[in-house]
Amino acid sequence: MSRILFVCAAGPRVGGGHVMRSLTLARALERAGAACAFQTTPEVAAVLDAFAPDMARTEDDEDFDAVVFDHYGLTAADHRMIAKRRPRLVIDDLADRPLAADLIVDSGPARKPGDYAGFVPPHARLLLGPDYAPVRPAFVERRPAALARRAGQPPVRRILVSLGLTDVGGITWRVVNLLRPLVGEAALDVVVGGGAPSLPVLRALAAEDPRVTLHVDAQDMAQLTLEADLAIGAGGSTTWERCVLALPTLALILAANQAPAAQALAAAGVAPCLDVAAADFEAAFTREVRDLLANADRRAALSAASARVCDGLGAERVAEAFLEMIKLNALSR
Repeated sequence: MSRILFVCAAGPRVGGGHVMRSLTLARALERAGAACAFQTTPEVAAVLDAFAPDMARTEDDEDFDAVVFDHYGLTAADHRMIAKRRPRLVIDDLADRPLAADLIVDSGPARKPGDYAGFVPPHARLLLGPDYAPVRPAFVERRPAALARRAGQPPVRRILVSLGLTDVGGITWRVVNLLRPLVGEAALDVVVGGGAPSLPVLRALAAEDPRVTLHVDAQDMAQLTLEADLAIGAGGSTTWERCVLALPTLALILAANQAPAAQALAAAGVAPCLDVAAADFEAAFTREVRDLLANADRRAALSAASARVCDGLGAERVAEAFLEMIKLNALSR
């Protein structure tokens, strides 16, 4: 049994997405027979407590056969120091710095091998594009139902608002406040983490506006995504979940690392995107939402394009490649 250590970033500024996508990969590795554990900081532990309380944790980085890194703050020297001579997998989105990796996973839709030239060792294997995006099995299981539902071009009765567990800068409240005058009687399923700065005001709003349902540390995201007719979503790793379930989405860029993938998907007709830091964000948001609500043909086109992006089996593909690498490394010793 291969023993695999995960080293991830989490916190108010970076959010919980690194831990969540690493959890998806860890579960795929466990299904394939590996044993996984997360090196925990208080921020990482908080995400695990909410979504994977059974996941093993450790403060020791010695007793493992391989290491997975999902942490933009670590350098190539850090990778070597922590993993030593063990196989290293790095989950990345940036392609902007040296990485001491044997295997790179970057699910960006526009990512090319040349983007990593000079940043990774010559022997490193690159798994690039949405086919390698880690998506939880619950989404894959609902894909047939979602495709059938979207084919009927349903009217917009439910809108999913999912802008990251940490709700950077209180963006969730800002967006909900913009949506309320626009959506008529449509229901708003609003997803936030337990430490979200918007949470107090959203709780008060949900108590007075029957259209608003608040989901704190939601355990049923796949079902919420299936039932939604439109999403306002962060341009991060949850993008692939929405694509698997063909959900028409207005993507919001909340951090610089989200921009390349979001802009590439927008250019491909998959999901329009807006940068929340733009001076005209609120006016542009209002225009986009009004058009998406009114234009069933546009929603249908976005849904069809989303469904073609990925099938949701990326975690299994990555797990298979990494376990084979670990096995070969063990045999070569």
